[in-house]
Amino acid sequence: MVVLNRIYTRTGDDGTTSLGSGERRKKYDLRVEAYGTLDEVNAVLGLVRLHTAADAVLDPALGRIQNDLFDVEADLCLSEKGPGGARLTVTDAQVAWLEGEIDRLNAELQPLKSFILPGGSAASAYLHLARTVCRRAERIMVALRDRPGEEVSEPSLKYVNRLSDYLFVAGRYANDKGASDVLWAPGQNR
Repeated sequence: MVVLNRIYTRTGDDGTTSLGSGERRKKYDLRVEAYGTLDEVNAVLGLVRLHTAADAVLDPALGRIQNDLFDVEADLCLSEKGPGGARLTVTDAQVAWLEGEIDRLNAELQPLKSFILPGGSAASAYLHLARTVCRRAERIMVALRDRPGEEVSEPSLKYVNRLSDYLFVAGRYANDKGASDVLWAPGQNR
């Protein structure tokens, strides 16, 4: 259990922050950037949930995803405080659950015949915003993984990759199961 009795510590005043392992890193370090960007995704999902509270399909899934994102962030932070003292990370089972949710939502959507523009409903627009931030987090995680001496767990990378797919499909689902999607009209304004 995390206990936060004191919010400010002054230890970051020098431009560094502490990882879960106790190691100090610059606040612009790619590892810090990766879990900070996932925190942005989580914040956007909080906005989404203001618009999906009555949706019995999307809202519980989004709540679970918000919790899972903290597992990914703990992994990236190199936290050693998981169940039983092991390092905390998402698992392949969590990735499989996300894939199942994608398939469940997608089964109710009409096939796409064009790219879609973010919009149609507030929930959908925010889901697309979350998707774009999630893709940025994934790019940062890959850059981090490719650095010598750094690691990013495969389940965490897979989870974030699938999450952006889920957010795309959920964005369509939130648009009356795709009926209110705003379609791209290639070359319309030439």
